[in-house]
Amino acid sequence: MDLNELRKEIDIIDRELVPLFLRRMNVSAQVAEYKRENQMRVLDPSRERALLEKISQLSGEDFEEYSRILYSTILDLSRSYQYKRLGTESPLYREITDALENTPRIFPDRASVACQGVEGAYSQIAAERLFKAPNICFFSNWEKVFDAIESGMCRYGVIPIENSTAGSVKRVYDLMISRKFRIVRTVRVKIDHNVLAKPGVALSEIREIYSHEQAISQCASFLASLGPGVKITRVENTAKAAEMVSESSRLDVASLSSRSCAAQYGLQVLASAVQDNGNNHTRFICITNHTEIYPGADRTSLMVVTPHKPGALYRMLSRFNALGINLLKLESRPIPDRDFEFMFYFDLEASVYSEKLAQLLAELEAECDEFSYLGSYSEVI
Repeated sequence: MDLNELRKEIDIIDRELVPLFLRRMNVSAQVAEYKRENQMRVLDPSRERALLEKISQLSGEDFEEYSRILYSTILDLSRSYQYKRLGTESPLYREITDALENTPRIFPDRASVACQGVEGAYSQIAAERLFKAPNICFFSNWEKVFDAIESGMCRYGVIPIENSTAGSVKRVYDLMISRKFRIVRTVRVKIDHNVLAKPGVALSEIREIYSHEQAISQCASFLASLGPGVKITRVENTAKAAEMVSESSRLDVASLSSRSCAAQYGLQVLASAVQDNGNNHTRFICITNHTEIYPGADRTSLMVVTPHKPGALYRMLSRFNALGINLLKLESRPIPDRDFEFMFYFDLEASVYSEKLAQLLAELEAECDEFSYLGSYSEVI
């Protein structure tokens, strides 16, 4: 047989397979109704294990693996269709619909906002992009920003989550695993790192530079060009670095900080925009301790723990594909004190009003070992 004849044979087989697949899905719908009437869960692990074992035996050694993959996908689709038939009425779905009804139509101009650092920090710049008149409270670390939100001391917190050059802020993701919060908005801030020193000092006189580790990473080429005679010292914040320079009795110290810190701390700019990549942006999340969803929310963030077995993450990602939901970001972090277990962080592009998003959330809530909805929001560019 030539290739065209073989393809015709496949076409004939497909015409037989599709009606059988549709017939199977229709029976799945009847199964869903039975489970509804008898208050049974959609997922029946023992039934699926037995079915996959039977399929393996029927397929023979050569095709066993392929058949298991095929039927695992069919079972995923069957459960997805059952969830769709049963609807999305769950505690999380009610939380989201309540937030859509009760959240004000306009994002607030004024609010108490927690930021890490001191005056001039990039978190402050992000907060001022989000709010017209924020009442900013500064804290020494990100843990205390989360504490301020959880305790109700501040209504919102602004925290960096990733940089276009240096990547994700790992410590923030680790904190997110154990904290209770909701994301209500995100913002991208253009980052320009500048060398700041006391007035009258030349760049050639600098022997030590203070900055945050992310800024140091983003300016690696420039710092290397200064030679081994310049010490690089990590501090908790770029604005704190500028404050340290202004308060130091030394004239040979400088900071990598924002230009606004120069005016804030009476420093001069020795070198401007010294980051390695001119297109350098940091993305900040705005968090609160209860669910708020403002109009235009087209992104959703989730954290999920998948079963510790082969193919678990792939099967989850296949749900996004099947529902036509675009995945914007995937981050994995090890779970403390749990060997070889990971939390997966997802950013999804989907309107909060989408039925497909509601269906996805219902499926994940029902089937994942651990699942956290972090919020639906829009991003300020």
